[in-house]
Amino acid sequence: MKKETHPDYHEITVIMTDGEQFKTRSTWGKPGDTLRLDIDPKSHPAWTGVHRLLDSGGQLAKFKGRFKDLGI
Repeated sequence: MKKETHPDYHEITVIMTDGEQFKTRSTWGKPGDTLRLDIDPKSHPAWTGVHRLLDSGGQLAKFKGRFKDLGI
């Protein structure tokens, strides 16, 4: 197997939205990094059945600004 063709596979810590954390192996980040999730199965509407709007990137604010005159 060629060594240059495969990404580095190392251990990271994942922290869920409720603070629960676990260790897993991933190609994300550097060895020992921490990945904090914004959405996980405990908070995603597909699993919880509760629909709420998250505006993490400003898309919702843009939409509301663009269509504010329509009463949306």
